[in-house]
Amino acid sequence: MQPRNMSMSGVVDLAAVKAAGEAKQKAEQARAEAARTGQAPVSGARLVFDVDEAGFQQDVLQRSTEVPVVIDFWAEWCEPCKQLGPLLERLAGEYAGKFVLAKIDVDANQMLFQQFGVQGIPAVFAVVAGQPIPLFQGAAPESQIRQVLDQLVQAAEQQFGIVGAPVDPQAAGEAEREAEAPVPAGPYDALLEAANQALDSGDLGGAVQAYKNVLNDDPANPEAKLGLAQAELLHRVQDLDPQAVRKEAAENPADVQAQIRAADLDLVGGHVEDAFGRLVDAVKRSAGDDREAARLRLLELFEVIGAEDPRVTAGRTALARVLF
Repeated sequence: MQPRNMSMSGVVDLAAVKAAGEAKQKAEQARAEAARTGQAPVSGARLVFDVDEAGFQQDVLQRSTEVPVVIDFWAEWCEPCKQLGPLLERLAGEYAGKFVLAKIDVDANQMLFQQFGVQGIPAVFAVVAGQPIPLFQGAAPESQIRQVLDQLVQAAEQQFGIVGAPVDPQAAGEAEREAEAPVPAGPYDALLEAANQALDSGDLGGAVQAYKNVLNDDPANPEAKLGLAQAELLHRVQDLDPQAVRKEAAENPADVQAQIRAADLDLVGGHVEDAFGRLVDAVKRSAGDDREAARLRLLELFEVIGAEDPRVTAGRTALARVLF
């Protein structure tokens, strides 16, 4: 099946992705510099914040689709809380945006206290992709806390593709201004333009190779990563018989590879929620290599649509529910 000169460029604005990617690269450079100097280039006010019941949806659940949110349940009368709280705040700064810290006063937010099933304080939870994860209770040693946080950050990235970034207000403001300003020609602009043209013209093999050429020299290039995800998707479906694929998937719901092929076709056809839902179900029903294949393909399709799309946010949350 030939994709009829189909292009996915209408699904995601490549120019916007390019600007956002440049801002992200600047943030990553800031983090690298922080690691080299041992100083965090972030604002504690942005990394550590108080949360109440009214703001929980936006400040914790919504934010957890972009960065792991660690929750510190505390109270003024709790002496161990007074030791743990400052330690967690310091670690939030040292981790430089890999997670954010939400502080919840249990006396003022009894509903949240009960919903999380907290047995005693201090108690520390995390929320990733909308799903709560208990971390530890009581004043744990710093070495143990660091180990837990490292595991949290790693799991958020590997399982859901969720990676935080530094939030230094000055750096963020500069990145926003640069994104709004005209972007000067860079060393890969000509190669990217050729790759985009190949994608739009249906030369999918050429587009895949062109984007890979850029990524070989610039692995973090956001436009090339997005273009490659789109080109590889279209390349996978170009020879498929849609009717046969959908029939196979309907007759063999436990066949993960059949569901993966059908999900690719769903996405190309514009049925984004169907594609995500099909793969979430495949992850839920399968195990081992099949489960991992479905999860990885779902993350690839998230990349095609873009992290800011609310359907991706919902998809990450659904994935978290079946993984935890």
